[in-house]
Amino acid sequence: MKKMIGTRNNYNNINTYANRGMTLEDDLKASNDYYLVNDKAVIYKKPTPITISKVNYPSRVEAVIKEGYFKTPSTTDYNGIYKGKYIDFEAKETKLKTSFPLSNIHAHQINHLKQIYKHGGIGFLIVRFTVINKTFLLPIEVLTDFLVNNTRKSIPLSYFEKNGYIIKDKYNPRVDYLEVLDKIYFGGNV
Repeated sequence: MKKMIGTRNNYNNINTYANRGMTLEDDLKASNDYYLVNDKAVIYKKPTPITISKVNYPSRVEAVIKEGYFKTPSTTDYNGIYKGKYIDFEAKETKLKTSFPLSNIHAHQINHLKQIYKHGGIGFLIVRFTVINKTFLLPIEVLTDFLVNNTRKSIPLSYFEKNGYIIKDKYNPRVDYLEVLDKIYFGGNV
């Protein structure tokens, strides 16, 4: 057993459920690792497609990328398979308390998720309101309905509360979005 060494200030920074100090990306990585190790699903973060155009080679082991650019717009952040279904989703955080700006998600990402849904896959957004510590799953079909029926430039928190699905904070997995998918698509109870 490791001995904990630190000052009183270090102990004030220990992660808690209320304020883990983790980003949504960190929490999703931990959750996806948990799903993989426990043989529940295979979900990965997609790498951002970048073309390297200039590299400094002082030596082979010390090569440094000096210049690069985005090859093509990336689609979404995560994809994989769960219970025989392809899943694909985008994860976003907002510091706003009452709405999620639509400028945070690009049209090509929405169109990609619509294509996934059209071809029998499961597409969705995971949105975390960091200030109020609430995380929601919004299926693409619900997002599409909002976009068709509204001219707003943001999705109100109340829309997430009424039409989305809250993802409860847990120890393991941290962001248990599969529990929500079970309820929506596989007849499970949450």
